[in-house]
Amino acid sequence: MKTNVIITGATGMVGKAVLLECLDHEKIGEVLHIGRNTLGMTHPKLKELLVEDFSDFKPYQEQLKNYDACYHNMGISAGGLSEKAYRIITYDYTMALARVLYENNPEMTFNYVSGEGTDSSEKGRMMWARVKGKTENYLLAMGFKQAYMFRPGAIIPLRGIKSRTRLYQFMYDYFMWLVKLMKAIAPNSVVNTTQIGLAMIHSTFKGYEKTVLKPKDIITLAETQTGNK
Repeated sequence: MKTNVIITGATGMVGKAVLLECLDHEKIGEVLHIGRNTLGMTHPKLKELLVEDFSDFKPYQEQLKNYDACYHNMGISAGGLSEKAYRIITYDYTMALARVLYENNPEMTFNYVSGEGTDSSEKGRMMWARVKGKTENYLLAMGFKQAYMFRPGAIIPLRGIKSRTRLYQFMYDYFMWLVKLMKAIAPNSVVNTTQIGLAMIHSTFKGYEKTVLKPKDIITLAETQTGNK
């Protein structure tokens, strides 16, 4: 029996990477993308659920049943946002989805893309890090069969993937040489988008010894064999 997964944030760089790897993987069956806008692509595995209000997923409970994993990649830069506004998008929206998924699929794997530097104490000076830490802590305590927090840090985009954030894409366009230099000096400090996607999939099938995954962990998990890659 194949594994059915939910993906959010597939219009973004990391989300699209996870989507492409899921569509390619032999053990993945149905892939449900949740978003405000359609992806504008077709694939035999792909279904879409368009949602206007991310604060309430209860109206979609029936559509969200019988899934084995959720790869939650939805996020936004904290630049220019108040803590309240950032918390609504980062914490409140994530919790609204996670609660409905847990009610209907408690045995699923829930993977959340956080960020390197996330503050698990929730008390640090960096606003975004506190909010991400609060989100991670809630998800880990929620009771899912498996939950993993991904903190990828610097990322090398592959397969033609681009960032929707202009500043990030500018950095990729003009300073990718620096990211690759970092990778050459410290191979386990930088991941690529394919590794993130594969690590998400492999965590569902194989699990992992840590619940918070830093770049080295993501690389290790991406190289784990599932018998299908």
